[in-house]
Amino acid sequence: MHIQHREQERHVLAVTVDNDPGILAKIAGLFTARGYNIDSLTVADITENHRVSRITIVTHGPPRVIDQIHAQLERLVPVHKVVDLTEQGPHVERELALVKVAGKGDNRVEALRLADVYRAKVVDSTTQSFIFEITGAPEKIDSFVALMRELGLVEVGRTGIVGMMRGPGGV
Repeated sequence: MHIQHREQERHVLAVTVDNDPGILAKIAGLFTARGYNIDSLTVADITENHRVSRITIVTHGPPRVIDQIHAQLERLVPVHKVVDLTEQGPHVERELALVKVAGKGDNRVEALRLADVYRAKVVDSTTQSFIFEITGAPEKIDSFVALMRELGLVEVGRTGIVGMMRGPGGV
């Protein structure tokens, strides 16, 4: 038996769409129907008149699959534009997370010390727990969450990745 290994590539897609009911379901359905995975998905209204939204999708797959995803998205009627930030070049990615940690004594002190190192902000505090807000690259958040697991991690909520091209131009 010969197993073929396909190189998986991670891509960040910025999709500009009409802000119509059901568009997100159509896009998610496109991924589901073809067996593609969505690693992260964020949506935001981007115009003053609320008619256009930007969907940021993080996905992965071999180059052929990424090309298919791009082509399928462009065929959807309410889609204005699909930009693969990964292919376009240097871009900035950020994510926000809320991280709840419970603990007392040394673990509590260590959680606060690490939060300071990671520039996480305390947004809620009780005598037995903290909720930290942390923003940054997904890898930074992954690292912070891993450290908090050892100190009493209770819950994590993440927004998903948003990205923008570097420089003066827009998508």
